[in-house]
Amino acid sequence: MKYLKHFDSFSNSFNYTENQSSTKSALLEAKDSKDEPPLFKISLAQWSLHRHFFNKKIESTLDFPVIARHQFKIEAVEYVNQFFQNKAEDKKYLTELKTRSDGVGVKNLLIMCDKEGSLAAKAKTEREQAVENHYKWIDAAKFLGCYSVRVSANGEGTPLEQKDQMVESLSKLAEYGEERRINIIIENHRGLSCNAVWLSEVIREANSPFVGALPDFGNFPEGINRYESVEKMMPFAKGVSAKSYDFDEYGNEININYEKMLRIVTESGYRGYVGIEYEGENLDEYEGIRKTKTLLEKIRTEL
Repeated sequence: MKYLKHFDSFSNSFNYTENQSSTKSALLEAKDSKDEPPLFKISLAQWSLHRHFFNKKIESTLDFPVIARHQFKIEAVEYVNQFFQNKAEDKKYLTELKTRSDGVGVKNLLIMCDKEGSLAAKAKTEREQAVENHYKWIDAAKFLGCYSVRVSANGEGTPLEQKDQMVESLSKLAEYGEERRINIIIENHRGLSCNAVWLSEVIREANSPFVGALPDFGNFPEGINRYESVEKMMPFAKGVSAKSYDFDEYGNEININYEKMLRIVTESGYRGYVGIEYEGENLDEYEGIRKTKTLLEKIRTEL
């Protein structure tokens, strides 16, 4: 494991003499451990509070970074465009959102984009319109200081046709994103994007350093091995989505083996953000977020 090899090398660089006290050694080891960067950082996806936003229990996306910081002590967020759908080109609104996130020390990571058309549609005019619709969100992401926008690979036709159609659209978005230093990332969201082999081929053929994947622990239909699929996507990962639904009495996610999944993530060499995306129905969303965060922190410490 790359991280453990690095840690061993770092620790072994200190040559303690035999007459040094065990107390001093323990203090130095504690300092070394504290100075090591975390295996991954934790962010919060806005979708975790989707019921609160849809039901207007949270009035505005403007409140989201403040909630993330004050309620959960999380310092990085992932937005969902559905909750500020008509604000992509509203500079006054975006300025206020950036002011609020900066004001509480929260980093804006990405915008998840939906309802902007089918990027793998069969009709070329429809694909071109979908690409055009996404440009404003790339610009908004740039303005907010994000590093990525997440797009969906929706379309029609055979898997091969949809692959070619998606590559065409993705290449155009990547060209636009590269000019603004914004990544275009695809999540296993629905349809063919849940096929890790298909998704990997799309990313490879788009052939841009600004195209990548957002592996999601959930979103897989029955019959697909989620662990093997995430493992296949990790070489392309520019983010990770820790989907959660429900927990047992010990705080473990009952649908997903988080320890197994996070080993796959970290052993791939990934050291970026893992975003909490609670989607369960049995817990209040605030409680679901806290349980997911506690589980991520616990396993991160163990790993």
